[in-house]
Amino acid sequence: METTTPPLLRLTDCVVVRDGRPILSVDDLTLHAGEHIAVLGPNGAGKSTLIRLLTRDVRPLAHDDGSPAVVLLGKERWALADSRKVMGVVSNSLQDEYSVAVTVRDTVTSGFFGSIGLYRHQTVTLAMQEKTEQLVALLGIQRLAERTMDTLSTGEARRALIARALVHDPAVLVLDEPTDGLDPSGQYHVLQAVSAIARAGHAIVLVTHHVSDIVPEVSRIVTLRDGRIHADGSKSDLLTDARMSDLFGIPAHLEERDGWFRMW
Repeated sequence: METTTPPLLRLTDCVVVRDGRPILSVDDLTLHAGEHIAVLGPNGAGKSTLIRLLTRDVRPLAHDDGSPAVVLLGKERWALADSRKVMGVVSNSLQDEYSVAVTVRDTVTSGFFGSIGLYRHQTVTLAMQEKTEQLVALLGIQRLAERTMDTLSTGEARRALIARALVHDPAVLVLDEPTDGLDPSGQYHVLQAVSAIARAGHAIVLVTHHVSDIVPEVSRIVTLRDGRIHADGSKSDLLTDARMSDLFGIPAHLEERDGWFRMW
């Protein structure tokens, strides 16, 4: 008997309202296992709200017929543990919380507990320690392992938080504006790390307003504008001068080199 694997996440007729007006309306959006996706759009397009919707920090309006607006792995209701298995999220707000005197190694391990740092009542197993070391190596931050987060550059801290988000082997890693506030060196190292994570088999959803953030492994683009999905398709179809000019409202010109794009 054939079985159909449900999508990781499906949003259907999702409307998020703030101050009495809709700020995000998603008619239909499905994320499948193993996909590498970029969600692209200008500031104010609804990207941050979409992430908060995915993480359940905001809730959509209930449907009149009782049907679910958000379904995770085929489930209408799920526990926090289920959510962690599906999504590892790295956001700027998390980075703000982590400007503390906690070592990089403990920061990564704390992802097992969902805490800011480690506490005495938490038991760190050998398996957790081994996973931490694997991720520290994957993100190329071995030399930073004993440094505290409040002594790192923004880019270094971001790589530590990406490693933290991967401890549960989530089905997809969600990255919110991964190069925001980084200098060219920080941008380079973070994006190289994201590319390495994708090649290692972790699915990614990269949310950004920078075309240059889109790593070569991304194959699908979802564009947002004015709180709605503007387009959803392949990178070859959507990363064009005409499409980007329409999305951002400027005369845009794209250049591609070795799978990386830049917009002028």
